[in-house]
Amino acid sequence: MKELKCPKCGNVFSVDEADYALLLNQVKNSEFEAELNRRIHELEQTQKAREQAEQARLNAEQQSEMLRREQLFNQQLAAEKERLMDMTNKLQQAEQAKQLAVMEVRQKATESYMKLDAQLKAAQEQVQYYKELKVKMSTKMVGETLEIHCSTLFNQLLRPLMPNAYFEKDNEVIEGTKGDFVFRDKSEDGVEYVSIMFEMKNENDETATKHKNEDFLAKLDADRKKKNCEYAVLVSMLEPDSELYNGGIVDMSHRFEKMYVIRPQFFIPLITLLCQTSKKSLDAKRELALVKAQQVDVTNFEEKLMAFKDGFTRNVRLANDRFQDAIDEIDKTIAHLTKVRENLIKSGDNLNQADKKLQDVTIKRLTYGNPTMKAKFDAASKNNPE
Repeated sequence: MKELKCPKCGNVFSVDEADYALLLNQVKNSEFEAELNRRIHELEQTQKAREQAEQARLNAEQQSEMLRREQLFNQQLAAEKERLMDMTNKLQQAEQAKQLAVMEVRQKATESYMKLDAQLKAAQEQVQYYKELKVKMSTKMVGETLEIHCSTLFNQLLRPLMPNAYFEKDNEVIEGTKGDFVFRDKSEDGVEYVSIMFEMKNENDETATKHKNEDFLAKLDADRKKKNCEYAVLVSMLEPDSELYNGGIVDMSHRFEKMYVIRPQFFIPLITLLCQTSKKSLDAKRELALVKAQQVDVTNFEEKLMAFKDGFTRNVRLANDRFQDAIDEIDKTIAHLTKVRENLIKSGDNLNQADKKLQDVTIKRLTYGNPTMKAKFDAASKNNPE
C-alpha cells in the first residue's frame, strides 16, 4: 500500500500499487504536459523577446542609418546649394562684366561713329566746296586758288612758329620755267637747313584733257635744281579717284630724288616733317658753312681727295711691285753667287787634288815598270852628273 497526501486539503489516504501506479502515471502526464506547456510558453516568450530585441536593434540600426544618410544628404545638399550659389554669383558677375563691356564697346563705337561721321561730313563739305569752287572758276583760277589756300595755311599755322622762314612765290624765271613757291629756313646762327620747291596743280572737272601727276614731276625736278632746293613737293588735286594719292604722302624718290606728291591737307604736316628731319643734319651743315666761311675750296674736295687717294694708291702699288722685283733680283743674285761659290769650292778641291798628285810625281814612279824609260833617264843622269 502507498500513502498519498492531498496537496490541497492535507489528508493522507492509502492506495494500492495499481492505483498508485495509475495515479502516478496521471500525475506524471499532467505535470509533464504542464511543464511542457510552461517551457513552450517560456520559449515562446523568450523567442518573442529576442525577436522584439532584434527588431528593436534593427529599428535602432535602421534609424541610425537613416539619420546618417539624412545627415550626409543634408551635407551634400548644403554643398550643392553653396556651389549653385557660387555659380550664380559668378554668372551674375560675368553678366555684369558682359553688360559693362557691351556698354563700353557701344559707347566707343558710338564715339568712333560720331567722329568718323564728323570727319566724313567735313571731308564731304570740303569736297563739295572745291567742286563748287572749281565749277565757278577757269583752269588758271583753280590753280591760283590752290596756291592761295596753301599760302593762307602757312601764314596761319606755321608763320608764328617760323618767323624767319622764307615762303614766297617763285617769280624768277630760269630757262623759261619756274615753280610756284619756295620755302627756306635757317637756324639761329644763319645756317640754311631746309629748302623746298612747291608746285601746285589742280584742274576744273569740266576740263577735257585730264592731266596726271606724272606729267609734272620732271619739270618740278628741273625747277628745284635751278633754284638749288633740297626737296621738291607737288601739291596736287589731280587724279581725285587715285587710292595712291588719296592715301597720304607719296614718296617719289624712286623717280626723282627727295620728291613727294601730296594732297592739300598734307601741306602743313609735310613741311613740319621735313623741317624736323633736316634739323638732324644741321650740325654737318654748320661745319660745311664754317669751312666755306674760311674760304676753303670744298666744291671739288671729294674729287681731289679721291684723285689723291687713287694716285697715292697707284704709287704705293708701283713701289711695291718694284720693291718686289728688286727682292726677286737679289734672290736670283744670291742664288747665282751661291752657285759660283759652290763651283769655286769644287774648283779649289780639284786644284788641291791636282797639287797632291803633282807632288807625288817622281822619276821612280814614272819609270816604274818601264825599263826603256828607266834606261834613258839613267843615261841622261850620267851625261849630266849635276
